[in-house]
Amino acid sequence: MAQATADATFDQVVDFLSSFKDLDDPRQKKKVLYPLDEVLLLCLAGVLAGCDSWVEIARFGDKKLDFLKRFRPFIEGTPSHDQLGDLFASLDAEQFQSCFVAWAATVTKVGPGIVAIDGKTLRRSYQEGGGKAPIHMVSAWSAGQNLVLGQVKVDSKSNEITAIPKLLDLLTIKGAVVTIDAMGCQREIAAKIAEKEADYVLALKGNQGTLRQDVELLFVDQKAKNYCDLKVMQYLEPVDKNGGRLETRIITATSDIAWLTDAHKWPGLKSVVMVESRREFADRTEREFRYYITSLGPDAKRLGGAIRGHWGIENGLHWVMDMVFRDDECRIRKANAPANFATIKHMASNKLRAAPGKDSLRVKRKVAAWDDTVLATMLTG
Repeated sequence: MAQATADATFDQVVDFLSSFKDLDDPRQKKKVLYPLDEVLLLCLAGVLAGCDSWVEIARFGDKKLDFLKRFRPFIEGTPSHDQLGDLFASLDAEQFQSCFVAWAATVTKVGPGIVAIDGKTLRRSYQEGGGKAPIHMVSAWSAGQNLVLGQVKVDSKSNEITAIPKLLDLLTIKGAVVTIDAMGCQREIAAKIAEKEADYVLALKGNQGTLRQDVELLFVDQKAKNYCDLKVMQYLEPVDKNGGRLETRIITATSDIAWLTDAHKWPGLKSVVMVESRREFADRTEREFRYYITSLGPDAKRLGGAIRGHWGIENGLHWVMDMVFRDDECRIRKANAPANFATIKHMASNKLRAAPGKDSLRVKRKVAAWDDTVLATMLTG
């Protein structure tokens, strides 16, 4: 990566750039007018301040050049939107994501918390005429800290199975509890989590032979007998009042599953879990049952917290990307540019969440655009 001139001094240091110092610049060195560290700084600052496209970032650079010069020389000014698009289309997406993970590790402490892994399709990243399908990003989310820990790009949702082990290889998750939906309920993924010295809670559907059916039959049969033949732990989560309905969740877990372990040979399996959700309306009661396998013991309260924590990735990350960063409207499509821009938005999301104050993320972006001091603090914090 091109660096600022050796004799240049700046009164404010942007620490995140140190994690990207080894990112390869695909441009010919003799033709580089805009050093890569300056471009990364420009893009992160622009996205923090509300920019959602290369055109907006380029205009931001024109208008905020004096501000940007607090941190880097910007001798040649800032690039055009076409130059930005071409550069990010050619940057190696996997290396860029690895740099992001390295940066995220410096500002987060996963510890024994919950790491939710889930995917999201960038709907407008397709190319017209069927030349390219929309890309799919699989992300790791720290439920306790509300921060993105890392992400990898795949070509379709069906490829999540191969992407998740790659993402896990990037992360330091020792002592964490990894939660994944049914798509990631695979023996290889469970083994990888164990290899990383973490535990798992995996949702069950019909993609593992008879495993889900066997777990369901176990709970249905024993529930009818009031669990007289099975050692279980139960936890009744607090009641939610929502939209004129009462909702309760009963988490039932058991490690009395020797026959199930022998039949399915699942790596590290210790307990199975049933979550019963009851929604009580004025005229009816609805019930929904979900089933999970886990490498943890049958602590129903802890398992309920892990399952509930996984749902947080929908509101904490996917919803934020759509509603705050306008993911579903983003028309960046060329080569690696959609994945790389998604990584920048994840970085901005982490920065906004770390910023002090009780404003929403949307309002924090507006304040960053209005107040250079606030934006500078986000960049340097």
